[in-house]
Amino acid sequence: MITLNDYLYSGDTVLRILKKYIADLRISAVQKHNEVDLVHCNFLIQIMKLLEHNDFLTSQSQKIREFYKYMAQEYPYLSFTFKGRIKSLIRAEGKFNGYIVEYIYDYYEKNGSYPSVSEIKERLNCFRDLIAYRIVISMPRCHMKQKQDRKKEEIRYLYRIANVLPQFLEERGFTAEPTGGVKRSNSLLLDDVVRPYYRDYIDGESTNSYRSLHITFFDNSARCYMEMQLRTKEMDDIAEIGVANHLFYEKKQETSRGRRDAILQGGCIYFDEAYERCRLLQDLDLSGVDVNMFTAVNNSLMNDGCGLFRGRLILPYEHLSKFQNDMID
Repeated sequence: MITLNDYLYSGDTVLRILKKYIADLRISAVQKHNEVDLVHCNFLIQIMKLLEHNDFLTSQSQKIREFYKYMAQEYPYLSFTFKGRIKSLIRAEGKFNGYIVEYIYDYYEKNGSYPSVSEIKERLNCFRDLIAYRIVISMPRCHMKQKQDRKKEEIRYLYRIANVLPQFLEERGFTAEPTGGVKRSNSLLLDDVVRPYYRDYIDGESTNSYRSLHITFFDNSARCYMEMQLRTKEMDDIAEIGVANHLFYEKKQETSRGRRDAILQGGCIYFDEAYERCRLLQDLDLSGVDVNMFTAVNNSLMNDGCGLFRGRLILPYEHLSKFQNDMID
């Protein structure tokens, strides 16, 4: 079985690693008539194109910047940041194989049989967040009236921004994707016309206190999907350094992807291979990895300049509240 781990010690760049991994995986998939690995190859090709940072990413970020400038003019008293990232190679690889493990395991527990190849392939046709942008807003206390509730005011502004974002980007070549009712918002602050496009993790608390608005767009110029998240600073703190931070999320994913007691070895090759790839990634000692532009002391301290483990930053814009910084350009 071919795994990403096999290529992480050669001293190659991340793009050379991807090229070799894809080529070898494709040869193996054809020889073994493994349709799931062919889907895997196409998924990795998407990652490689994104990490190359082609011209479309520059074009895309410039269109996002137009909304940043709109906000700076429309809401001068708000402080806010725009951040963008490409999902890292290791986390993307883990997510792809993790979806296979979770889907087959849950399917087997429910039906007592394994899903068909076409059903597995359909489950894998769901990646919309390889490119993701985040808007984080804050209302400085110095701009609040004495009796105003800061948290309520920030949420009110967040939904106002959410109401105008879809049309703004659709006028610039993006298409908002309906959620199909997933996490549909009941908030009165969200306009009915945009309600079908948002997954609302604010209206109704989640079990881990995570709160955010999510919307997915298809970039008609680049022919790819991207996700946008809208949060207040408090929501972002909870997601980044609080009880809903990504470390806890990853530990929960590892637990879910570590299940195999109900499925015997050899029962389903697609499960076995995806499970093993997930296990190898979870056990990876990053300090031993030799990938150009990546260095790690351990699995917590690392300097990732190539998007191997941490998302590759593509869009850092910041706007300070009025009277601190009046410059837009």
